[in-house]
Amino acid sequence: MILPVILSGGAGTRLWPLSRESAPKPFMILPDGETLLGKTAARALALPGVDTLLTVTNRDHYFSTRDLYAGLDDRRIDTASFLLEPFGRNTAPAVALAALQAESLDDPDVVMLILAADHLIVDQAAFSAAVADAVAVARSGKLATFGITPTHPDTGFGYIECGQVLHGRVFTAARFVEKPALATAQEYLASGRYVWNSGMFAFTPAAILAAFARHAPELLAAARQCWQRLRPMSSAGQTALEIDATLFNAVPDISIDYAVMEKAAAGGDVVVVRGSFDWSDVGSWKAVAELVGPDKDGNRGQGERVAIATRDTYIHAEDRVVATVGVQNLFIVDTPDAVLVVHRDHLQRVKEVVGELKARGHESYKLHKTVARPWGAYTVLQEGPGFKIKRIEVKPGAELSLQLHHRRSEHWIVVRGIADVTCGERGYPVHANESTYIPLETRHRLGNSTTEPLVMIEVQCGGYLGEDDIVRFDDRYGRSPDDTNGASR
Repeated sequence: MILPVILSGGAGTRLWPLSRESAPKPFMILPDGETLLGKTAARALALPGVDTLLTVTNRDHYFSTRDLYAGLDDRRIDTASFLLEPFGRNTAPAVALAALQAESLDDPDVVMLILAADHLIVDQAAFSAAVADAVAVARSGKLATFGITPTHPDTGFGYIECGQVLHGRVFTAARFVEKPALATAQEYLASGRYVWNSGMFAFTPAAILAAFARHAPELLAAARQCWQRLRPMSSAGQTALEIDATLFNAVPDISIDYAVMEKAAAGGDVVVVRGSFDWSDVGSWKAVAELVGPDKDGNRGQGERVAIATRDTYIHAEDRVVATVGVQNLFIVDTPDAVLVVHRDHLQRVKEVVGELKARGHESYKLHKTVARPWGAYTVLQEGPGFKIKRIEVKPGAELSLQLHHRRSEHWIVVRGIADVTCGERGYPVHANESTYIPLETRHRLGNSTTEPLVMIEVQCGGYLGEDDIVRFDDRYGRSPDDTNGASR
């Protein structure tokens, strides 16, 4: 049995403004309309004998991940399981907890296939062949990692030096090396002995737990305490298990490479499968641009674009026309609430924009204009002193929490569907082209018991309209009264 373990975390700050903290890179829509997380799950499920997934992700991303998986295959969502982190803690804790969970399956033949949620691989056949090699080695008790044959001297990746040939594409891992300087990367490429460290692995739970016990015993002990205190997420069933925040905070924040793999390689316990498949971590706007073919002037992009006397420029346009005249070597990303303009030589510095926005307390580092919630989504249409206007869409059969606000009242106008409204002690329906008023300090709830989406406009009025002005009394999605994640409802 192969158990794919998808590690879905990270902020993707170099891909702002499409990637935000609340909807990071794995959920970003690619030019083909799909997401990296969706592609990773589909790639794993296409492997022979695979019919389930274990995903380690942030608790706030659970519902979006579940819905995405359901869109891939409604049957398989029932067999997917989740470990939900309260916050990011790097890859070593995630792998250790996944290994403890896999060990509890009581299947001595299971091999964990560790996959990052934000990698792009197109050649499924070559990927499957490499996985078969890695699984065979893993069943012998070794720790297998996947190396990618370099196509150029990249300084943004770690490398693995291949040692002795064991058979075919399988080598001993002589050593792991950090991201090199350009001259060193050129030497690695010329030697033919080095591969990019993909961050994908295969091993049995017993083998990786033994490696943790040998090389990172304190981390394993802390992770085991977390695993023993896992609790089912309220309303999500036994397949979604939450990690205790206090215990998780005590687990060392370290990557699996530093904690285990580098030390295990020195002891001869790591093998590297040299993959022949294409691979990209889609780590910058340059990588995104390369997913789209260029025109005769080297321009790439998507959406409504007009390029006059423009060369070697990438434009992402969402809901309006973006026109360029007399420019070159630019990347322009236009979204409903933010525009990025950057020279191609400074793409790695996009993450500095996120840092600046975060320092200013500006919500655009974290939230899109449209924010996905477990029950649907909302879009901020306009806001100013004393008011905010939202478009709210509620999924069929969903409902928002029972809540109140201390500092704002709300007017709801139904555009499509039928709203089930609770206001104080009264419950009543509101149909399309009707409205209702929710006074300040009044318990209220919005639901949709129909089979069609509910669409409404909400007008908020008050002296403070921050998304944290919410008190929850009851919530089917297991959110606590102070669990706003920067978004109300």
